[in-house]
Amino acid sequence: MTRTIRPAGSDDAATLAAGLAALSAEIGEPHRMDAAGLAAAMRAPEPPFRALLAGQGSLALYSPVFSTVIGGAGAYVSDLRVAPDARATGLGRRLLAAVAADASERWGAIYLTLAVYDDSPGARAFYDRLGFAAVDGQARLSLDPAATARLKGEP
Repeated sequence: MTRTIRPAGSDDAATLAAGLAALSAEIGEPHRMDAAGLAAAMRAPEPPFRALLAGQGSLALYSPVFSTVIGGAGAYVSDLRVAPDARATGLGRRLLAAVAADASERWGAIYLTLAVYDDSPGARAFYDRLGFAAVDGQARLSLDPAATARLKGEP
């Protein structure tokens, strides 16, 4: 069965939240975003992300990035999940292709980037097969919300 991939809207926030919560549980990460927060973000004048849905539980969530090294805009895929009953069907590849097409149309993206957990060899093998590669000499760094607030001079 081929699953239709479609853009998620704010009315899909509960479905998106459920899929993201399932992904967090599968990879053993905390989950701090609820449906109301997703819906509010999706209704913002400049939404901070876009999302695609493909049936129950399969999704991609992504946002714009820009690289002067690569020479253009890209899409950072922060979350990709294929529901267990749809794995090994090509849906993951189709979701990423749809992300690439949408991001290209929306903001001229010419590349995709993402992070994969060290303890997810199946996910890493999937990304390797598609041609994703580690960037030599780079490490992914993050400033948490509290440190970001301090950086901005907030208490």
